[in-house]
Amino acid sequence: MASRRLALNLAQGLRGRARGLSVPFRRGLATPHTNSPAIKTETTTLKNGLTVATQYSPYAQTSTVGMWIDAGSRAETDETNGTAHFLEHLAFKGTANRTQQQLELEIENMGAHLNAYTSRENTVYFAKALNEDVPRCVDILQDILQNSKLEESAIERERDVILREAEEVEKQLEEVVFDHLHAIAYQNQPLGRTILGPRENIRDITRTELVNYIKNNYTADRMVLVGAGGVPHQQLVEMADKYFANLPSKAPETSAYLLSKKKPDFIGSDVRIRDDTIPTANIAIAVEGVSWNDDDYFTALVTQAIVGNYDKALGNAPHQGSKLSGIVHKNDLATSYMSFSTSYSDTGLWGIYMVTDKLSTIDDLVHFTLREWSRLAGSVTPAEVERAKAQLKASILLSLDGTTAVAEDIGRQIVTTGRRMSPGEIERIIDGITEKDVMEFANRKIWDQDVAISAVGSIEGLFDYARIRADMSRNF
Repeated sequence: MASRRLALNLAQGLRGRARGLSVPFRRGLATPHTNSPAIKTETTTLKNGLTVATQYSPYAQTSTVGMWIDAGSRAETDETNGTAHFLEHLAFKGTANRTQQQLELEIENMGAHLNAYTSRENTVYFAKALNEDVPRCVDILQDILQNSKLEESAIERERDVILREAEEVEKQLEEVVFDHLHAIAYQNQPLGRTILGPRENIRDITRTELVNYIKNNYTADRMVLVGAGGVPHQQLVEMADKYFANLPSKAPETSAYLLSKKKPDFIGSDVRIRDDTIPTANIAIAVEGVSWNDDDYFTALVTQAIVGNYDKALGNAPHQGSKLSGIVHKNDLATSYMSFSTSYSDTGLWGIYMVTDKLSTIDDLVHFTLREWSRLAGSVTPAEVERAKAQLKASILLSLDGTTAVAEDIGRQIVTTGRRMSPGEIERIIDGITEKDVMEFANRKIWDQDVAISAVGSIEGLFDYARIRADMSRNF
């Protein structure tokens, strides 16, 4: 049930999750307010500070309901790193009211789906079911969140499961590269830690640490109950008032909490793990990107879409649109590459992840990539901006297909920014982005900026850091 995908908003959401301008939560009495009449995203804040947010579709026969929590691995300390993910594993292992077997049977007998995931900044528990079963799903969610037993026997069993999961993750080179990228870009800072945590922590985490994490983070001011589909807003508000009214109103301001809210420093640096038994070079290069709230959020995504993606195995590989993909394909420089714009609450990473088995031409691959980044600062055509905007709009709309995707979008936006931008609002912002905006963004955020580099595999041919940094300031 665990999902630890990185926040790589490749113009959509998950691998991480998406968009909005900053508007504060409304506090005090339970007062409903509607974000947009067209999209019908309604929010209500209960007296204890818990926010309820819904998008009601009267003709939908199913609904997704879930709790989005503003706490992930970033809210941990070095000693407790891995606790949030550990808790996610234990959520379905029994509560004070339901054994694990009873919980599984209840979900199965409804034909529902119950799941959870942890990211660097959020923990999410959600269920998808028929509309008539939504009250039972909310009851189960509140039971999991407020009454999990966290038995020692279950902790020991899951400890072994998580250690095996860590072994599997270490075999996934993309995950390894991006974990190292975060660790090097945000050295000795909460955002640089992995989601699973180091092995020694997984072996040593105790019930006390798990209980303390809940007490310090599962509070009403950091939680949003979301519904999407056939559940009316007022019905979910009433359920929230019934089940979550006793949640503590405010998180204690522990040292870990205060540190997690401090904007991290981006550190230009590199980490290289050479292993010639791996037949490919796997390289991520990133500059400091933008937060969810940044005015340049969508400009960063459009700029990323101009660089584009490439996969040699696809039939349309020669015609994937971007100038860089054309150069890479013509010269057979890479197996694949993926541009990314990863956003967090107060910072981000903008860059590219490349995989190549052409080890003698790694320097060419990096050279042409940095040359393309430099071009973005001074020579972007209206045609490629329009292509990127069209791809971005289509990707965002396609990513909202289904109640779970909509719930994800609502939860991520509100827990991060305080409001949900409607798809129409997003489309209008993207439509307004011009080639001048892209070039100004590239001049400020990409050209002649410090870079973080993470490389794993057969990487002997990769330029040294000083050469790459120097190329970032060239006018090709």
